[in-house]
Amino acid sequence: MSQTAARPPPPMRDAFRWFHTIGSRWMDNDVYGHVNNVVYYSWIDTAVNRFLIDRGLLEIGRSEVVGIVAETGCRYIAQMAYPDAATVGLAVVALGRSSVRYRAGVFRNDEATASADGHFVHVYVDRATMRPVPIPDFTRAEMNKISNLGET
Repeated sequence: MSQTAARPPPPMRDAFRWFHTIGSRWMDNDVYGHVNNVVYYSWIDTAVNRFLIDRGLLEIGRSEVVGIVAETGCRYIAQMAYPDAATVGLAVVALGRSSVRYRAGVFRNDEATASADGHFVHVYVDRATMRPVPIPDFTRAEMNKISNLGET
C-alpha cells in the first residue's frame, strides 16, 4: 500500500519580505510552450544576488566574504510563459552561523499565488581560502529584515 503526503499549498505573496521583478524572454520558453525549469533557478539566483547588491552586502569581485551556493530546490506549481513577468519574493527561513536559507516564491505577473516555490542556501566563505566563516554582522542584520523566522 502506497502512502503519499499531501502537497503543501503554494505560498502567497504575503509570505515574502522582499521582491524583485524580472521579465521573461522569448528564449525562456521550451518546446512545450512554457518557461523551462532551469530558468526558474536563474530567476531565484538573480533575485538573491540583487538583494545582496542592493543592500550593499556584495561587491562583485571585491567582497572578501561571499556566499557560495550549497543547495537549491524548486517545486513547480503553475506554468509561466513568455511574455509573463516573474516576480521573485524572498524570505530568510533559516539563519545559521555561516549559512542562510532563503525561501523563494516565483509569481506570474501580479498573481497572489506562487507559480513556483523554491529554496536557496548560501554558505559564507572567505574568498581567498574558500573556507566557511561566520556571516558578517551587518549582513546578518539585513537578512533579519526579510526574515520570517518564528512565524507560522
